[in-house]
Amino acid sequence: MRFRINRTAALIAAFGASGMVPAVAADGATAAAAAGTERPAQLAPVVVEESRLQPLPAANRVDEETMRALRPATSDTASMLRDVPGVHLQGAGGVSSLPVIRGLADDRNRIIVDGMDLIASCPNHMNPPLSYLDPNGVSKLRAIPGVTPVSLGGDSIGGTIIAESLAPRFAAAGQGLLLSGEAGAFYRSNGNAWGGNLAAVVANENLSANFSATTAKAANYTAGGNFKNFTATGNPGRTLARDEVGSTAYETHNYQFGLAYRQSDHLLEFKYAYQDIPEQLFPNQRMDMLGNTANRFNLRYLGQYDWGQIEARAYYESVDHLMDFGPDKRFYYGMASGGHNAVVGMPCSPISATCAAGMPMKTDSNTSGVTLRADVNLGVNDLLRVGGLYQHYRLDDYWPASGGAMWPLTFDNINDGTRDRLGVFGEWESRLDAQWTTLLGVRYERVTTDAGPVQGYNPNINFTTMMMGGMPMRSYNNQQADAAAFNAQDRKRTDNNWDLTALARYTLDAQTDLEVGVARKTRSPNLYERYTWSTWSMAAVMNNFVGDGNGYYGDIDLDPEVAYTVSASVDWHASDRSWKLRATPYYTRVKDYIDAIRCNNTTTCPPPNATTTNQFVVLQYANQSAELYGIDLSGELPLARTGYGDFGVNGVVSYTYGKNRDTGDGLYNIMPFNARLALTHRIGGWDNALEFVGATSKDQLSDVRNEIGTPGYGLLNLRASYSWKQARLDFGIDNVFDKLYYLPLGGAYTGQGTTMMINAIPWGIAVPGMGRSVYTGLSFKL
Repeated sequence: MRFRINRTAALIAAFGASGMVPAVAADGATAAAAAGTERPAQLAPVVVEESRLQPLPAANRVDEETMRALRPATSDTASMLRDVPGVHLQGAGGVSSLPVIRGLADDRNRIIVDGMDLIASCPNHMNPPLSYLDPNGVSKLRAIPGVTPVSLGGDSIGGTIIAESLAPRFAAAGQGLLLSGEAGAFYRSNGNAWGGNLAAVVANENLSANFSATTAKAANYTAGGNFKNFTATGNPGRTLARDEVGSTAYETHNYQFGLAYRQSDHLLEFKYAYQDIPEQLFPNQRMDMLGNTANRFNLRYLGQYDWGQIEARAYYESVDHLMDFGPDKRFYYGMASGGHNAVVGMPCSPISATCAAGMPMKTDSNTSGVTLRADVNLGVNDLLRVGGLYQHYRLDDYWPASGGAMWPLTFDNINDGTRDRLGVFGEWESRLDAQWTTLLGVRYERVTTDAGPVQGYNPNINFTTMMMGGMPMRSYNNQQADAAAFNAQDRKRTDNNWDLTALARYTLDAQTDLEVGVARKTRSPNLYERYTWSTWSMAAVMNNFVGDGNGYYGDIDLDPEVAYTVSASVDWHASDRSWKLRATPYYTRVKDYIDAIRCNNTTTCPPPNATTTNQFVVLQYANQSAELYGIDLSGELPLARTGYGDFGVNGVVSYTYGKNRDTGDGLYNIMPFNARLALTHRIGGWDNALEFVGATSKDQLSDVRNEIGTPGYGLLNLRASYSWKQARLDFGIDNVFDKLYYLPLGGAYTGQGTTMMINAIPWGIAVPGMGRSVYTGLSFKL
C-alpha cells in the first residue's frame, strides 16, 4: 500500500485520528491500519510534523490511561466521560446513566456506538445506547460538545458522543499467526460489586477474529453519613439496611464476536454483539428492568482510493425489554369483589384476574440502518465530506393484563410505533493558510413518525375506587376518553430538518489557539414524547425518562426542537503541550424546546395537580422556548519532577444556566457549578491520584416539575495503579470520608415502597450518592 506524503494525506490522517474522518490511521497509512494494524509506523513523524493540524473542532477524547484507571471503579460506560468538560451524568441504573452535555440530556445528544445510531427502547430509557458497552469493551470514547460538524451531527441539539468497541488487529508482515488476549477482574466493597472480562484475538496478515465477554453484578449500595431510607423512617417498603439505597442493584452480561478481512487498501468487518441484563434496578423510577436482551449485527466496508476514502455500513438491532417491580418496590395489589375496589398492601394468592403481584411492562423494538460517507481530496488544503443515512425504527410498548385495575385487556402504551430517518450532508474543510482553518457544513434530514390505535386495560371505565388507609380514594384514569381521542387523530407526522455549521480556528502563535463556531441544529420528538396518550396518573408515572418521579404523556402535534448555538474557545498551552488551559463560553437558544406543562383537566387530573408545590404531578410535553449558557474550563499543569516522581495537577470546572424563556422557570436537571480537581503522581510503574469532586447547592429548579434541590458537597477520592510487564493492579477509595451527599442530576428517590401510586411515596427526597467504596482490579495482557 503506497500513499503520497503530502498535506492532503496529513489532513486526512489528523482528522481520522480524532474521528473527523473515520478509521484513517494517524500515520497516513491505510484503512486497515486504522482498524488496529500491527504495521510499522515509521512514516508517522513525517506526516504529523508536516501537517501540525489538530481536529476542528477540538474533540474531547478519553485517553486510554484514563479508561484503564476507571474500569475497576465503574460498570457504567457513560461515567467514563466524567472528566470531559461540559459533560455530566443524569442518574439512572448502575450501568445506564444518561450523558448531559451543557444542560442537554439523553436524546438531545447524538450517541454513536460502533457507527450505529442506537435508540433507548423503554418508557424510562433504561437501555440507552452506551449501556450496551461495558467499560472493558470500549477502545475509543470521545465527545464533541455544542457546535458539532454536520458529518457527526443530525437529529440532536446538544453534542455528539462516539464510542467504539475493540477494533480488529492483524499480524504484521512476516509475523505469522498473531495470538493475543486479555483477562481481568474487579471488586468494589460498596454494594459487594464484582465482575470480570475476557478478550482474545487470532489473526494473520489478512484475516482477524476476536471475541470478548464481560460480566458485572452488584447489590444495593449504601449511602454515606446518616442517611435514613423509608424503612428506617417507618414508610412502606422492603426491609432494608438503615443506610441502604433501594433499587440500585444490577447484573449485566455482554458478549461480542468480530471477524475482519483486509486486502490491500480495503477492509471488510463484521461484528455481532449480544447483551443480557437479567436485573437492573432504578432508584429514581417507579419500575425496574427485570430483563433486557439485545442482538446487534454490524457490517462495515472501508476503502482507500487515490481520490480519498469511502465507508459504508449496514446494521440491525433487536431489543426485548421487560419492566416490573423489583424486590424493593414489589407489593401486592388485591381487588375486592366487583373488580373496582382495590386494597393496597393486602397479599393475595394465587394471582388471578382480580389480583396482581406486579405490573409487567414489555417493549419490543428493532432498528435497521445503512450509512454511506466519502471523504474526497479537493486539493492540498481542502477536504470534502459527503454522506447519507437511512434508519428504520419500530417499537411496540405494551403492558399485559395482570389483575387488579390492570385487566382484562393489554394496555397499549405505544402500538406499532415507527420512526424513520433519511438524511444527507455535505461538509467542506479548508486550510486557508498556516494560521486559519475553516469548516462549513449543511445537513438535511427527513424524520417520519407514526403509531397505531391504542386501548387501555379496561376501556369501559373512567375511574377506579381504591382503599387507602381504610378510606376510599378515586383514581381517575379516563382510559376510554383518552384512547378515543388519540385514535381519532391523524398520527403520522413528517419533519424536514436542517442543520448548518460554521467553524474556524486561528493559530495566534505557538502557545495560543482560538476557535469560534455557530450552528443551527434540529431534533425531532421521540416516540414517547409524541405518542404516549394516557392522562391516568398510574400510566403517566410509568412514562418518565428524566427520573423526577412525575408522570408524563405526549402530544402528537409537537414540533421539532431547533437550537442556535454559538461558542468560542481559547486554548493556551506550552509549545510541547506539557501544560494547557482551555476556556469555552457558550450560548444556546432553543425554539420549540420540549418542556412540560401541568395537566389541569379536572376530569383526568384532579386537583391539586395544577397548583401543588410539594407533590408529584402529571405533566404533558409541550413546545416552549429555552436558553442555556455557561462556561467550561479545563487544564493540566506539571508541578515538579523530583527523585520521588513527577507531580502534576489537572481539573475541569463547569457552570451552566438554563431557563424557559416563555415562563421564566428553570430548566430541569441543570448541573450546578461544579469542579473535579486531581493531584497526580507518577514514578516507575506507579500512577496515583488524589482527587477532589464538588458541586454547589442546586437551587435553580424546574418549578413546574416540583424539582427537588440538593445541597452542595465536596468529596475526596484516592486511586493508584501499578503496571509491570503485561499485568496491572488498580486500587482506589471513592468518597474517602463516607460523606452523605445527594446527586444533583439523580432525580427523585422512588427506589422503594408502593411506587405504583403517584404520591404513595414521600416527596422531596433526592437520590443519595454512594458512600465510601474501596475497589481493586487486576488485569493481564498476553
